[in-house]
Amino acid sequence: MRSGPRTVVVDDSRFMRGLITDILESGGVEVVAEAADGAEALSVVADVDPDVVTMDVEMPRMNGIEAVERLMREHPTPTLMLSAYTEDGAEETFAALDAGAVDFFAKPGGEVSMGVSRMEEQLVETVRSVAEADISGGRTSGAAVATATHGGTATETRPVGGVEPNTTVVIGSSTGGPDAVERVLSALPGGEDLRVLVVQHMPEAFTGRFADRLDAACELDVAEATDGARIGRGEVLVARGGEHMKVTRYRDGRLRVQLIDEDRGQNVRPSVNVTMESAAATIDDPLVGVILTGMGDDGATGVRAISEAGGRIIAQDEATSVVYGMPKRAAATGRVDTVLPLDDVAGGIVGGAS
Repeated sequence: MRSGPRTVVVDDSRFMRGLITDILESGGVEVVAEAADGAEALSVVADVDPDVVTMDVEMPRMNGIEAVERLMREHPTPTLMLSAYTEDGAEETFAALDAGAVDFFAKPGGEVSMGVSRMEEQLVETVRSVAEADISGGRTSGAAVATATHGGTATETRPVGGVEPNTTVVIGSSTGGPDAVERVLSALPGGEDLRVLVVQHMPEAFTGRFADRLDAACELDVAEATDGARIGRGEVLVARGGEHMKVTRYRDGRLRVQLIDEDRGQNVRPSVNVTMESAAATIDDPLVGVILTGMGDDGATGVRAISEAGGRIIAQDEATSVVYGMPKRAAATGRVDTVLPLDDVAGGIVGGAS
């Protein structure tokens, strides 16, 4: 069993601290210290210099949001928020992500859609992933030259032309994705002939709030997906947590989706693969697949399907990915056409038509 990462567990409940510690240590994660609130967490982190912190949101003296803000200023450390599985918890969690937290996880013992053992495995996996996150804040922007890796051949590419009529974009992301997706969508012009599907690994209680945030941040009209929802030019659907989003129909620039409440052989729900594969099978107009930061390999099968259907594939580069898991697995398929820094992805979508 792998050792590490060195972890500090922060929660005002002694029972919850013990439960989280037991889960992590049984999964081979080393818990080096615990703290009962944000103020104590700052002192403990400064003393033990951990690889990762798990942080409760609601705590006395100093809550998790303020603690993350202080931590990122005083002792930057990758932080995973453990949030209540509620709409209120979603609001607070997004505030913590804005403050600098890397990712979040529904608290053990909450109402979750996966079994207890699977939830415990996922928590351990997420802590390990967050511990490896790059929180240096370095960003690459401007008219950077991208590298085309399709078929394993590196070539210099530059955006040319404009977006093709009736272009559909499918964006997949996980760890670090909420901020990455927002930055991509907010950079897309509202006047282009685009319709966008977003698949972000996120629990059901959070995706509606995520869609609202995206809608406020960009020129496109963004909504959480519902079963049978239709979108056209200038519209975006965000996959609902706990259900796959499948494209079932496409005609005259409008597409329709179905929500599926079953695994479909995937280890996450919603799955990027399900949406990308169904889009590739259904849409006969221009199609672009985008893989952003995230752990795991979801999307690798989907990019193959889009590429085989004649679509383009864009992957976020390692330097700007919080976790270079999903983009790396996508690139390993040999189907990625363009690798771009996060702040150039929107330009690649709009200007990459040939």
